[in-house]
Amino acid sequence: MTQPIVFPSERETPAPLAAGVAVIQAFLATLPGTPGVYRMMNAKGDVLYVGKAKSLKKRVVAYTRPDRMPLRIQRMIAETAAMEVVTTSTEVEALLLESNLIKTLGPRYNILLKDDKSFPHILLTRDHDWPQVMKHRGARSRKGEYFGPFASAGAVNQTLAALQRAFLLRSCTDSVFSSRTRPCLLFQIKRCSAPCVERIPHADYMALVEGAKDFLSGRSQRIQRDLATAMEAASAAMEYEEAAVLRDRIRALARIQAHQDINPAEIEEADVVALHQAGGGVCIQVFFFRSGCNYGNRSYFPIHAQEAEAPDIMAAFLGQFYADKAPPAEILVNAEPADIAIVAKALSEKAGRKVVVLRPQRGDKVGLVEHAADNAREALGRRMAESGAQRKLLEGVATAFGLETMPERVEVYDNSHIQGSNAVGAMIVAGPDGLMKSAYRKFTIKSEEITPGDDFGMMREVLTRRFKRAQKEDPDQDKGMWPDLVLIDGGQGQLNAALGVLEELGIDDVAVVGVAKGPDRNAGRERFFLPDRPPLSLESRDPVLYFLQRLRDEAHRFVIGAHRAKRSKGLSQSQLDDVPGIGARRKKALLHHFGSAREVAAASIEDLASVEGISRAMAQKINDYFNQRA
Repeated sequence: MTQPIVFPSERETPAPLAAGVAVIQAFLATLPGTPGVYRMMNAKGDVLYVGKAKSLKKRVVAYTRPDRMPLRIQRMIAETAAMEVVTTSTEVEALLLESNLIKTLGPRYNILLKDDKSFPHILLTRDHDWPQVMKHRGARSRKGEYFGPFASAGAVNQTLAALQRAFLLRSCTDSVFSSRTRPCLLFQIKRCSAPCVERIPHADYMALVEGAKDFLSGRSQRIQRDLATAMEAASAAMEYEEAAVLRDRIRALARIQAHQDINPAEIEEADVVALHQAGGGVCIQVFFFRSGCNYGNRSYFPIHAQEAEAPDIMAAFLGQFYADKAPPAEILVNAEPADIAIVAKALSEKAGRKVVVLRPQRGDKVGLVEHAADNAREALGRRMAESGAQRKLLEGVATAFGLETMPERVEVYDNSHIQGSNAVGAMIVAGPDGLMKSAYRKFTIKSEEITPGDDFGMMREVLTRRFKRAQKEDPDQDKGMWPDLVLIDGGQGQLNAALGVLEELGIDDVAVVGVAKGPDRNAGRERFFLPDRPPLSLESRDPVLYFLQRLRDEAHRFVIGAHRAKRSKGLSQSQLDDVPGIGARRKKALLHHFGSAREVAAASIEDLASVEGISRAMAQKINDYFNQRA
């Protein structure tokens, strides 16, 4: 019987680990130095791990030195009872095969992407005299034009609803269409032109079909100009009902374009892939841009080892994500994948055309990636907040801050203003069951003695009102109104302001902590200020730190929302006529393009600048006017 080969560095390792090393060492003798894919299997034949290599021999030999490996890999080596290998001509072929095998086999020690749902599209049929617009998922077996992919069925439904308002195309099936003898409800609510009973000439209906096609292909500006011209002509001819219909269609187009989070003119086809890693978890957010339009986004939470780094996770994700779908011409990432050149070449071979994988450094593309990264961070935070680890995290908070018991109610305070105007404060609440949104509160800063921009004064007013009410309504502290821990967004100054309020009110049994961002306001380097203690910091990957960041960010989100709502109250009273530099001609152009002054106020600078007669400088003035008045 052949004895296992044991290297000196492994003489003290457990027997199962040494046995696994022996299996790999024996297999190593037959391995070539060519590209390929290897599989490690346990005694039951289950695949533990799938890996690719430029040189199989050089890659696999690393597993014979387990003392240099993480514990997770050591466990995998200990379970290894057999190995299999497939050689390939190039490293690119190895990467493609690896991605397919991981997706098919789901090895427990690989980074895994679990979401296998297909993406929905919008189909504009071409196998009927009166084309239908519909949602489609699956094989493209029906004749017609497909637009997408969309991130979700909800995104498709919203787009379809807007298309119905803007182009009045039928959505009914062919059988329903052929059986109609009178218009349905959609015609009554101006969502369909009733081609089933020929309320519209065929030529006019086909013109609507072409308009919808142009819109879905990214040529919406021309459509809006044509509609504005038609509306003006109808109004001049005193055909006011027709003009109103055209106005509603213009508003529908403006609404769906405004619904796009970002609508970059220079991007025709791209996926934006952003990764956020924190607290031992990872979220990858994918935004889909087709025909210059944002078709929505989707979140993914790959299964991975805690020590896995962002480049490796990104590379594994891209390989598996595009294993069963065509990649776009451009993939923008916020974390450069490992072996980026190989990844791009593999995706290009799969697509049959060039695919660029790029981490942008400047321009509008950076904004797209940052937007996706923000969404990834928010999605990961929501997922962690909803998990069963909430109580464990609160226990970690108690340990970190030296509290006697786990806090059952944590209140977080923040305030917001623009140069002292529209100042508001806000409180969010969290407990063992997660965020307690019914307990959130907003505070309009009322004191006229506070100097505009005095954050300390605003915090004193908010806390004074909050705890005076608690003393009045729950003096015995038995109604659940009193917090165990108060987190203040700020450093030593904010902490002192909070402690001063509690001292004035005679409250000495509430723990208070100030949360300040680190140098350059970097998340992950926060400092926590406690009474009579030096500031402390937590490890950057500590789940407790990430939990506290999430609470602070939720307070910031809530107070910003309150501040914007206060600004919007004034916005609704503004009129387009009051905007400096907007005369009758520009006002007319803006209303033709957006349909109403409210839509103009909500438009971005880019959308405003796309209107004829509105320069970018004027667009900036319009945007500034509404934002400053808000």
